[in-house]
Amino acid sequence: MKENLTLVVRRIIAATPERLFDAWTMPEHLIRWWGPRGVTCPQADVDLRVGGSYRIANRLPSGEMLFIAGEFQQIERPRKLVYTWRMESAQAPAEIVTVLFEPSGAGTEVSVIHERIAGASAFEGHQAGWHACLDGLVAYASS
Repeated sequence: MKENLTLVVRRIIAATPERLFDAWTMPEHLIRWWGPRGVTCPQADVDLRVGGSYRIANRLPSGEMLFIAGEFQQIERPRKLVYTWRMESAQAPAEIVTVLFEPSGAGTEVSVIHERIAGASAFEGHQAGWHACLDGLVAYASS
């Protein structure tokens, strides 16, 4: 039986929901902060509309390229994004990612809810990856 795990990662970032939503959805911003530790993002394609697709390149320290792709299911600028998520190289069913941008004091609480994760190993990988991505977003927002 396949597991169906849900991961929630939250961070308060000193920036407006609008600025963070744009950083998450505009390729010229996304490539500057996206990726787990040691991973760079040389290319991001985003068709920001319901039914539109995205594709994010991840260059690993080894030089290998992995691509994450999916389709936008819900867009409520600047508060909410919902999209499918899958590694292009995998044959697994799509997972679902919801990103919320909620005003909090002088900043914004960014919540990433990653659903339909197939097992503990994938869960741990996603957890490390999302924490590192939010670290990158914090650094980008403060620059």
